[in-house]
Amino acid sequence: MMNVTPVVKQLLIINIIFFIGSQLVPVSYEYFMMFFPENPGFKLWQPLTHMFMHAGIGHIAFNMFALYSFGSTLEHFWGGKKFLFFYISCGLGAALINYAVNYYFFQDGLNTLVNSGFPKSTILNLLHDGKIDTRWQELLSVSQYQHFIGSYLGTVLGASGAVYGLMVAFVFMFPNAELGLLFIPIPIKAKYFVPGYILLYDGFFGIFGNSFLGLNDGVAHYAHIGGALFAFLIMWYWKKNQFNKNRWN
Repeated sequence: MMNVTPVVKQLLIINIIFFIGSQLVPVSYEYFMMFFPENPGFKLWQPLTHMFMHAGIGHIAFNMFALYSFGSTLEHFWGGKKFLFFYISCGLGAALINYAVNYYFFQDGLNTLVNSGFPKSTILNLLHDGKIDTRWQELLSVSQYQHFIGSYLGTVLGASGAVYGLMVAFVFMFPNAELGLLFIPIPIKAKYFVPGYILLYDGFFGIFGNSFLGLNDGVAHYAHIGGALFAFLIMWYWKKNQFNKNRWN
């Protein structure tokens, strides 16, 4: 098992400090997890700080284990500067994609309500105060209503977007590496496991389940996909330009 590399070690420490601090001072969640930009709780630093906040022991344990497992290997080959750039970029990319999708859902619900006679200012004022009008449920479908309310009032936290980026990068670097899972005794090659996991967990059970089956697991699946997408684009660009003379270290 590879020793933890310097930048990964620092990221682990920062995440643990944030987690312990948030447990001691719960109000910190209101400042460091990410709100919808139109929500009064949004702060400019939240797209960065949200990736260091976690909801519970299980949440941070999974993300930190993945950060150590995939991150140490990548930093070993890339060096610290390139690895940190990649990690932060994937986390910010996850935030951007999550916001873009939520903005679409929010505007879709808002336009439906406005076209049905509800004043836009009244809707926004209610949401600003953390309130809703029960009559909205009569005009919006179940899925549309959940997305509309969830987009504005929901929050995002966790390193998962950045971690998904590491998983995608690992596939680019080591597609045939075999990954072992506790609940599946047969090792699976990275090039099959990572895409399959994203499609099944985030695509089917996440997006499809939430949108069409009425499920709501409280997971920011679009942020996961955003981190993976940004990772794919960065890795594709680096691979395309791998023989240029640019250096990171």
